Amino acid sequence: MGETFAGGNHITGYKELSKDKQIIEMPIPSRVAIPLSQHTGIICEPMVKESQLVRVGTKIGQGQGLISSSVHASISGKVTKITDYNHPVLGVCKAVIIDSDGQDELEPGVGVALARNIKLFSKEQLLEIIKNAGIVGLGGAAFPTQVKLNPPKPVEFLIINGAECEPYLSCDFRIMLERSQDILKGVSVVQQILNVRKVLIGVEDDKQEAIKALRNKIAELKLDFAVVGLKTKYPQGAEKQLIKALLDREVPPGKLPFDVGVVVLNVGTVLAVGEAVFLNKPLYERVVTVTGKILKNPANLKVRLGTRFSELINFCGGIKGQCEKIIMGGPMMGIAQCTDDVPVIKGTSGILLLSKSQTAGFAEQPCIRCGRCVDICPMRMLPYLLSQYGQTGHYQKADGLNVKDCMECGACVYICPAKRRILEHIRLLKTVLK
Repeated sequence: MGETFAGGNHITGYKELSKDKQIIEMPIPSRVAIPLSQHTGIICEPMVKESQLVRVGTKIGQGQGLISSSVHASISGKVTKITDYNHPVLGVCKAVIIDSDGQDELEPGVGVALARNIKLFSKEQLLEIIKNAGIVGLGGAAFPTQVKLNPPKPVEFLIINGAECEPYLSCDFRIMLERSQDILKGVSVVQQILNVRKVLIGVEDDKQEAIKALRNKIAELKLDFAVVGLKTKYPQGAEKQLIKALLDREVPPGKLPFDVGVVVLNVGTVLAVGEAVFLNKPLYERVVTVTGKILKNPANLKVRLGTRFSELINFCGGIKGQCEKIIMGGPMMGIAQCTDDVPVIKGTSGILLLSKSQTAGFAEQPCIRCGRCVDICPMRMLPYLLSQYGQTGHYQKADGLNVKDCMECGACVYICPAKRRILEHIRLLKTVLK
């Protein structure tokens, strides 16, 4: 039995659609639309002008202020426009449109293997490399990594999140399987920055091949890291649940992981850190799972940022029948899209296509007070009561129930026999109280 936390539930994963598909590199797109906001924080300031020529890795947007992250060109060619464009999270955002010249020419020095001895680098130097590379958390929140790796107090543990508990997605599984050594190189960089001795890599126990690959590579490289099997349960990959499962430490309401001596990073994020330090490579591409029962050929694709969703779907052979919904991410916490003319961004872990039968709505019934949402809630909250307050407009009654700590995982909606829109009501509560 793997390590776990209270609450949560086993959800049918449908990972078999893509988990055995090796990562394939997508052809270079003829045009990309690179949003100037792909991160938590302030939007970037454009550094290029229309008609300017750029190369792969050219910085085209400069992060502003403490919480921000720069963006880079993902293809070489000409900047044709800087304009508002569709955005998978924000709806519309200022973006840099680049037309490819077909050369895929790299910015000088980008992608060149560097025999760096990181022991000779200071914490500040390594953080500057990560900042300049535009790295953000690739597990979902897209928080700037250079900020997360500079906590206001010392930490004791580094946890690497390889749980990938969201149904359908397998991009993290594939990089753990195919690029385990590169991931571990990134972990070593982060370990030095944080000055921690204890490193735990948490992987759900339905990914035994990934656990074995990481353990074998750790033994080969003689690293003092531990790979821990986690019970396959949603939302096992959430930061607070991961900390509870691995360390039996609870992050208090309103606090962050560093308050209990921990920093948590996704496996994709540490892979990007390693590439920035040892290849001088900015974050201009990532692995994306493109999947769904109606997709002809589900796949894990290495994709240049700014590539349109429609191009990934067509590359996978298109759809069988009619697509009712496109989701960026997984079905539990992903974001539904109103068009496939949206670009892949740093936080795009997956593109999920669902048919009408898979998205059929249900009539919301009165709460029957069964308590299932309370049992399943990983934050040990009272979802049924918060939902009621949100639905009836009794917002202030919820103020003392730590509603802001709801991570919107959707487990309560999944388990509810009355098919109540619990999360929708809680989101309304959070918005009003904010």
